[in-house]
Amino acid sequence: MAYAVVRLKSSRNENRRMKDTLRMLRLNSVNHCAVIPERRTYEGMLDKVKDKVTWGEIDSNMMVDLLKSKSGLKESELEKKIEEKTTYDGIDQFAQAVVSDNITLDEIDGLDKVFRLHPPIGGYRSTKKPYNNGGALGYRGSDINPLIRNMLGPENTQKEADRHGKEEKEEK
Repeated sequence: MAYAVVRLKSSRNENRRMKDTLRMLRLNSVNHCAVIPERRTYEGMLDKVKDKVTWGEIDSNMMVDLLKSKSGLKESELEKKIEEKTTYDGIDQFAQAVVSDNITLDEIDGLDKVFRLHPPIGGYRSTKKPYNNGGALGYRGSDINPLIRNMLGPENTQKEADRHGKEEKEEK
């Protein structure tokens, strides 16, 4: 599995080692998101910056949404680059490969490695407490996906709400 890491707090007045770790994770600003492989070296880095970020396992549907809306490329350009640079046939297969750690986003030239997100609608929970204590910081497992969906912006959140509303009406 791959981790989606979202920076929640600034590194103002922090030591140089923490700033360097955030830069190595490509999290240069608040509300930036990076997708990294699940490896011991990255887990050590995440542990070091756990008071500034939140992270968890991203699912393939969320990876597809991130690529389509925040990759810096149009969907047709993204499809073309994926087919040229990799053995995958489309965005869905590529996203599944990224999530399962078979490939990284670095494989495609011109693709943003950092996703610049909006602040979450409704705000964060406390940015002073860990996630398991009612805050927003640290490891949150698969609960990272609703946070990222909320941060994709009002246009994507509304689409999801509309889709969810239609599904409920069909069930009735």
